[in-house]
Amino acid sequence: MPASADRYLEVQRSEEFAELRHRLRRFIFPTTVAFILWYALYVLLSAYARDFMAIKLIGNINVALLLGVLQFVSTFLIAWYYARYAAKELDPRADAILHSVDETPAATSTDGSAQ
Repeated sequence: MPASADRYLEVQRSEEFAELRHRLRRFIFPTTVAFILWYALYVLLSAYARDFMAIKLIGNINVALLLGVLQFVSTFLIAWYYARYAAKELDPRADAILHSVDETPAATSTDGSAQ
């Protein structure tokens, strides 16, 4: 039987849940800022440093193409790293919280019936 709304509020206020949120935010915020800055650099270079972006590296591959491909590579690396981080740091804590909610007996009303 699902836990009551009061139990979920209790979990939300718990130290374990606060630690879970802290660890999630410790990964998400810096990674997001770094990626946005990296993307903004690419856009700004494309707009204002056309001569630099047009430098040919190998054959018809120029700096702009290389940086564009690296945008995709960095996206996949972030996703891969997040999956590893979540599996190691977040999922075990989230599972423990879930099991603590599931193991809590359902609250009963004054007439003895489950709510």
